Amino acid sequence: MSVFGFRKSRMVSAEEALPGRSESMPVPARHEVLDAPLRPPYPEGSSVAEFALGCFWGAEKSFWQVPGVISTAVGYEGGFTPNPTYEEVCSGRSGHAEAVRVVFDPAKVSYMDLLKVFWESHDPTQGMRQGNDHGSQYRSAIFYHSPEQKAQAEESRDAYAKRLAEAGYREITTEIVPAPEFYFAEDYHQQYLSSTKNPYGYCPDHGTGVSCPIGVVKADG
Repeated sequence: MSVFGFRKSRMVSAEEALPGRSESMPVPARHEVLDAPLRPPYPEGSSVAEFALGCFWGAEKSFWQVPGVISTAVGYEGGFTPNPTYEEVCSGRSGHAEAVRVVFDPAKVSYMDLLKVFWESHDPTQGMRQGNDHGSQYRSAIFYHSPEQKAQAEESRDAYAKRLAEAGYREITTEIVPAPEFYFAEDYHQQYLSSTKNPYGYCPDHGTGVSCPIGVVKADG
């Protein structure tokens, strides 16, 4: 797939990227489901994790259902264009992936628990796509915020790589990189699959069905 001759399935360079803008995207003050802040400051003692695993609508819902998660938000991360629009990200010319920010209470849910949700909610072997969604914005990525998160992300990747290979899947293509700037997506994308915004909304599940005993928590319902 291409936009004006640009192939969305390859990563754009900084020189090719769209210029973006200086103004950040306005978003609601509170989470539609969890009634928690979308933007910092977050509650004292909370931690932040960020993941890209395909379409961010269903991914965000998977995380907000996990006990111990305080807040979630969707946005764009890992590219070059500052404060991009959804259309710019979909063009492949921003370099960003659709991402989910997860604010959590580490006393109630561990980062390894969240990694388990991440690995089991998509297919991390597909490269620049998830199912029928093609483009660099659908790539798999873990954006870590500390050396501890990096180490756990790599440990979990190795564990799932073994299980996926045993199940006949290809190598994992997930990026594990330091967390760059997280740009909030537009208001209408935030908690898109909530019962008040889109009660009959649907996002395809691209999970592999492969499980690995790295975490102990499961999403509600």
